[in-house]
Amino acid sequence: QVQLLESGGGLVQAGGSLRLSCAASGRTFSSYAMGWFRQAAGKEREFVAAIRWNGVGTYYADSVKGRFSISRDNAKNTVYLQMNSLKPEDTAVYYCAATRVQYGLEYRGKYDYWGQGTQVTVSS
Repeated sequence: QVQLLESGGGLVQAGGSLRLSCAASGRTFSSYAMGWFRQAAGKEREFVAAIRWNGVGTYYADSVKGRFSISRDNAKNTVYLQMNSLKPEDTAVYYCAATRVQYGLEYRGKYDYWGQGTQVTVSS
């Protein structure tokens, strides 16, 4: 069982930056691939970024490539999402998720555990 808690969301102006954190419980965090997804009001939850268990493989949605960066610190049981050059269309609730599967990480169905989400609002 893995419990996930996101933090770091908030209100930021367009062009600004935020860093989201996701703290995981459990001693097996390092064996899980981690993902970030987001859900805007009235829209489906969509993939943002993912990272394999060892941090070597990272994956991004086209809409955030070059602006967002995912990383992890297995010693701290934490995964991060650095978001730069934020746009109003990045406004959403951001969720982190965990899976033992190390492939197909852009698909929601691969993930077994989800956090409660943190709101990110980007004003124009």
